[in-house]
Amino acid sequence: MNHLPLIIKREYLTKVKNKSFIIMTFLSPLIFITFIAIVSYLTQLNKDKVRSIFVLDESGLLSSVFQNSENTSYSLIEGVTLNDAKIIAKEASGYGLLHIDTVFNGMQKNKNVTFYSEDSPSLAVISSLENRIQTELTLQNRIQQGIDVNKLAASKVNVEINQESFEGKKTSKVDNVVKLVFGGAAGYLLFMFIIIYGNMIMRSVIEEKTSRIIEVIISSVKPIQLMLGKIIGTSLAGITQFVIWVVLGALLITLASLFLGIDVAQMQTPQQQVVAQAMQSPEFNLQIQNIALAFYNLPLTNLIVAFILFFIGGYLLYSSFYAAIGAAVDNETDTQQFMLPIIMPLILAVYIGVFTVIEDPHGTVSTVFSFIPLTSPVVMLMRIPFGVPVWQQVISLLILLSSFTFTVWFAAKIYRVGILMYGKKPSYKELIKWIKY
Repeated sequence: MNHLPLIIKREYLTKVKNKSFIIMTFLSPLIFITFIAIVSYLTQLNKDKVRSIFVLDESGLLSSVFQNSENTSYSLIEGVTLNDAKIIAKEASGYGLLHIDTVFNGMQKNKNVTFYSEDSPSLAVISSLENRIQTELTLQNRIQQGIDVNKLAASKVNVEINQESFEGKKTSKVDNVVKLVFGGAAGYLLFMFIIIYGNMIMRSVIEEKTSRIIEVIISSVKPIQLMLGKIIGTSLAGITQFVIWVVLGALLITLASLFLGIDVAQMQTPQQQVVAQAMQSPEFNLQIQNIALAFYNLPLTNLIVAFILFFIGGYLLYSSFYAAIGAAVDNETDTQQFMLPIIMPLILAVYIGVFTVIEDPHGTVSTVFSFIPLTSPVVMLMRIPFGVPVWQQVISLLILLSSFTFTVWFAAKIYRVGILMYGKKPSYKELIKWIKY
């Protein structure tokens, strides 16, 4: 394997010196940040927009409910017909007219409440109006029925079940959310890295094959060395590109905020409002404590080590498949028939991680798929935050590395034959023959 370092170095330098690679490395963060800035600017415009809503309350029950807010102003109309109210709202270029009929009965639903507008109204606006009316009518109905609303509110009991293991380890509901976020982020990052840079490896093999450079290289290098060199070299180039993206992205966001006056944080306005309301609640400190406890309960050292090992193992496993496919075909169009068997296990792993691991991380389905090498890098990374025995992680990792060794062996057999085959799109039957050579 003495040629492997040279092949890795050549592959890495070839990638990072490529003009398209350099352009996209520096242009992609700029495009992404520009997109974020545009969305942030449009979100700010939408946030600053004030909607003028006219209200014709013929029931006389809800006039006091509609108080002006930062983004919505209400104008009450009295002593006019519905048609006249429509004309007033339309001539004033109002956002819409809310009509409450005189026969309105609090016990009925929204049969007598209608919102008139020129265009389709915002779902948020309609939901806000419904919530205001529903809250007020519920209060009035309780008063009419002789229910003491103060006693009713005081009688409400909030119950939060404490969670503790038999060994005395305390947890909370927030733990599952935090664990899902960590596991999901790790699994999704691996998924995207495989898709992006696996395709880069495949295209690299196809380019060298079609340019006939491969025929010169293969005369002095073993196919397995060449394939491993391509995989490792391209991976290092991908990591370099990813690091540059992170640094440039952070720099461009800072510059956009300082010099263009664009507050990217405005994109999270609804979430910020929720947080602001939550901070006024006496339960907010308890939630903060639960989140801190959830982070404290995470096996961070185990997560970091397992992420590195499973990330490398999973990427190398799938990269060998991509390299074999690139060697078997002459152009990217012919790769489509071989891509589905590779993509499907990844998609299956993500679905199992999201819909099964969070519900039952130690169940049969989650456990079995965390040992299958094609799905274990994603599923196991999602299971580990919930507490997986070290022996299971070791066995899963050994199976993954053994599968990679086996995959490299048969992929190299396809590689050594495929890189010299031109003009004919191979079938699965022919690929099996190549492995037997």
